[in-house]
Amino acid sequence: MDYFKKAILGLMIFFTSTASFAQSNYERSMQAMMKGDYKTAAMQLEKAEAKTPDNARVLQMLGYSYFQNHEYEKCIATYSRLLNIKPTEVSAYYYRGIARLKIANDPKESLNTMRENFYQASLKDFTKAIEINGDEDAQMFQNRGLAYKDYAIFRSFKAKKKEEKAACIALFNNSIADFQKVLTLQPLRKDIIDWVTYDKAQIASLK
Repeated sequence: MDYFKKAILGLMIFFTSTASFAQSNYERSMQAMMKGDYKTAAMQLEKAEAKTPDNARVLQMLGYSYFQNHEYEKCIATYSRLLNIKPTEVSAYYYRGIARLKIANDPKESLNTMRENFYQASLKDFTKAIEINGDEDAQMFQNRGLAYKDYAIFRSFKAKKKEEKAACIALFNNSIADFQKVLTLQPLRKDIIDWVTYDKAQIASLK
């Protein structure tokens, strides 16, 4: 599912139903997004957000613009605000989950000690998105499978005791389960088959 296209469609509908309130900023952000200029889009949406605080549509598009600009901390904060207003917005959980995973995998030095928290929060976001959206979206299972895999790798570096290794194996198995779900929906995807093979090899190395 392309959540961004759905958001754009919603914004178009919003244009036609809203006379003028902060319209110029919306229109400029829309034009910028269509050109792939997310820096300009974010700037215009920040202006629109200042005029219409806590507007769900503005926050949705602003969060996505931050995501595309790799401003993941701002992305997370914006989507968190959106979820306070609209707690069932699946795209907010989905993109916030990816943003958290990006930080966990490539943390700034100041966030290095929080990597485990970001992995866990990312998994919660993907799980919530799947819960809301249903179990027919391969992309969600793929990203959660990757999150389980990356978290398992992170924990395996410090796993010395039997119970620590068992916890890592459980995460790898969760990753495999999600990848298998993807293969049920999209059979013969070589990239996913390769990730399953990788997970199984890591499990073998921990036994």
